[in-house]
Amino acid sequence: MAEPSIDCLFPTHAYLEAMTVHFPFEHTYAALPANFFARVVPTPVASPRLIKLNRPLAIHLGLDPDRLACPEGTEILAGKRVPEGADPIAMAYAGHQFGHFVPQLGDGRAILLGEVIDADGIRRDIQLKGSGPTPFSRRGDGRAALGPVLREYIVSEAMATLGIPTTRSLAAVVTGESVMRETASGSRRSDATRVPGWSSRTRRSVATWCTAW
Repeated sequence: MAEPSIDCLFPTHAYLEAMTVHFPFEHTYAALPANFFARVVPTPVASPRLIKLNRPLAIHLGLDPDRLACPEGTEILAGKRVPEGADPIAMAYAGHQFGHFVPQLGDGRAILLGEVIDADGIRRDIQLKGSGPTPFSRRGDGRAALGPVLREYIVSEAMATLGIPTTRSLAAVVTGESVMRETASGSRRSDATRVPGWSSRTRRSVATWCTAW
């Protein structure tokens, strides 16, 4: 078994001295009344493996990319480990679905860990997508297949480069597990699952993976 890198063992930044992977979380959304969200923990996965880390975005969010790439960081990005200071919730919202207004919807496979302030002073949500079911999943498995995650990563980074406001992907992680998904022909196939992380500027009714809004 490979030994952790030297960067995993010896922090180089003062604010990281207390732990290996540090998220300076705030929780303004979780301070809202209880009907705005449901508390839920990510479902642990079998064997997480980092396949893509957005290092420039990590630095912009005040996170250390070397520590996120360590085994502990990968487990956090996959939802296998909840980081210190996180308050995991699935956000509730209302909106139109199938042509009708629905007063009670929510994130069925997205879990907000907390908020951080980026290098521009903007508040960003750090969210896992595909990290397991929530009270809003409506019998879904709360997981996500690898292909759509990679498409979201590519498209969101293209939009960000073009100056279009967008959710961005912090990382994509395969879980070591598979999910069943229907194909266009109606048959079912088994796909590798992944958990993406995001950050975003504003909260939206459609969530995006570990992400930064």
